Amino acid sequence: MAQQIKTDWVLFLTIVLMVCFGMVMVYSASSVMAGVRYGDSQHFLLRQMGWAVVSFLALMYFKRKDYHSLGAPTWAFAPLGIVLGMLVVAYFRDARTHRWLNIGTVGIQPSEFAKPALVIFLAWFVTRRLNAINTRHTVGPAAMALGVLAGSVIVADMGTAAVLMVTAAAVFYVAGLDKRYFLIAVAAGVLVVAAAILSKPYRVLRIIGYVDPDYKILSVIDPKGWIRKQADKSLASRDVGYQVKQSKIAVGSGGALGLGLMESKQKLLFLPEAHNDFIYAVVGEELGLWGATAVLIGFVLIFYRGVRLYWLAPDDFGRFLALGVSTLVLVQAMIHMSVVLDLAPNKGMNLPMISYGGSSLLSTLTSLGILMSVSDHAG
Repeated sequence: MAQQIKTDWVLFLTIVLMVCFGMVMVYSASSVMAGVRYGDSQHFLLRQMGWAVVSFLALMYFKRKDYHSLGAPTWAFAPLGIVLGMLVVAYFRDARTHRWLNIGTVGIQPSEFAKPALVIFLAWFVTRRLNAINTRHTVGPAAMALGVLAGSVIVADMGTAAVLMVTAAAVFYVAGLDKRYFLIAVAAGVLVVAAAILSKPYRVLRIIGYVDPDYKILSVIDPKGWIRKQADKSLASRDVGYQVKQSKIAVGSGGALGLGLMESKQKLLFLPEAHNDFIYAVVGEELGLWGATAVLIGFVLIFYRGVRLYWLAPDDFGRFLALGVSTLVLVQAMIHMSVVLDLAPNKGMNLPMISYGGSSLLSTLTSLGILMSVSDHAG
């Protein structure tokens, strides 16, 4: 007898509404810049629509696919291997940022695909080792695999690496990892992040600009100005507080009700990356507090449905898939919103399903397709 499929319509409709809303906001935030740069106000919208079609096909493929089949070693290791290979190629092909693989006019960001690959690997690995989670035969291989992946990603994309590490930490914590191992892992993660920051002058200046924007503390610690001179060597570091200042102006201008859809002033070439890294600021400016809150509720609802699945799924593999995907999406959203609201240092991180970006949209909907598979086939 065929298994009866029970779709979580609350989760599915939330995803559809978020993606459709993202299309509207991408057009609103990018139309002016697209018109100036490309002579076509719909340039970014049309590209995002193309990616949305591909991404929904991926979502439906994984939604219909029984998640139990993802528990094979092939699914656990092959995607990770492919992503690592793509990251190596991107490192040499993209000499400036080490982020992109360009195939004709299409740019692919390999680090984005590390997200669903990691979720599948974590669920598979933790399920197999759940009864021996605190042995060296578990902790050692896990640390090695996660270290290689996060280290490969963090070279060019520290934000994505942070999302991966937080997701892995959440999964292992829930799985029962001993507190001492967890604290060691957190300490190791902090050291890796610190090393990554120090390796890039613009990252150092971003942290300084957030913690000490007037350089009062820095002038005491480094009276000769050596640290600032080294950080200033990066051309990307000029006035690191500019984007956040414009972002706060946008959010403040929106007030409670907003200026109205398409009426943002900061997107008129004042706010860089308005359609991507700072799209939440445009949401706040045009739709006000109610619009920004509605977007936040959407992500919280997705997280809630994922956590709910963690408790309802009949097997450990499905439970950890649900936990991994829901944590992944929420953490990335919270980082984006925190940067926009000046609650965290500036970091190029798009807002899942809302910001412009094909690789991000495909990665996110693939992950959510896996989440929906757990919902559909958990009966």
